[in-house]
Amino acid sequence: MSAVEAGGVFHRARGRTLDAFSSDKEREWKGPFYFIQGADPQFGLMKAWSTGDCDSGGDEWGQEIRLTELAVQAINKLDPKPKFFVLCGDLIHAMPGTPWRKEQTEDLQRVLRTVDSEIPLVFVSGNHDVGNVPTPETIAEWQQTWGDDYFSFWVGGVLFLVLNSQFFYDASMCPALKQAQDQWLDQQLSIAGQQRCQHAVVFQHIPLFLQSIDEEDDYFNLTKSVRKEMADKFSKAGRSIKCSVEIPMLGGSCFSQNFDSASPVNADLPSNSD
Repeated sequence: MSAVEAGGVFHRARGRTLDAFSSDKEREWKGPFYFIQGADPQFGLMKAWSTGDCDSGGDEWGQEIRLTELAVQAINKLDPKPKFFVLCGDLIHAMPGTPWRKEQTEDLQRVLRTVDSEIPLVFVSGNHDVGNVPTPETIAEWQQTWGDDYFSFWVGGVLFLVLNSQFFYDASMCPALKQAQDQWLDQQLSIAGQQRCQHAVVFQHIPLFLQSIDEEDDYFNLTKSVRKEMADKFSKAGRSIKCSVEIPMLGGSCFSQNFDSASPVNADLPSNSD
């Protein structure tokens, strides 16, 4: 399925928001609700991991297709329906500019087309989506295929913020794009304070930390200096707007008073995998 065709299926984020939800209607708290969070469908990873060639070995992804189909079937059976289904990065395994990227993307989009149309999809970029060191070109490709790489939306009185965490990892090839996201995030937190937001949730691919905010730097977390900067930003925002800022993380933890994790859609791998 081409990006043009996908545009008619998915509510892709545009203009830094998600049109699946009306911000005017959704700003008011109307009672408990839930959403589904997953990550790393990463079509192509299992073959690459099994052969020990994670850089270029992902030329098969039939198992990932089957597992993702099972996940979608389970989600579609839920009653009541979740407000949305968010995928927190590494949608496919092939890095930008490598073989199989187009084919993996098309197969994933084909499977995701079967998600109940009443359950909006929310896409978060990961390192396999925009590159370990993103560039303006890889960000543009993501935006064309999946929508904005960072945006916000309201659901049920909760402010949701989607961030591109690769900018926190290494933005040396696109410093202006990182600066734009930083400024946008500050504006969003300021607006949340003005509107007396009570709850905010942040989605991003790379966790601030895995177990402790003081842990050593690792492939699977952000550096100490970056995590402290972000933690201070969210702590300050939480105090100023009396808001619980939650960051669901892939590594088993998140920042703030509430800690959640998201399992990969397809496979849990040892901590030294990528």
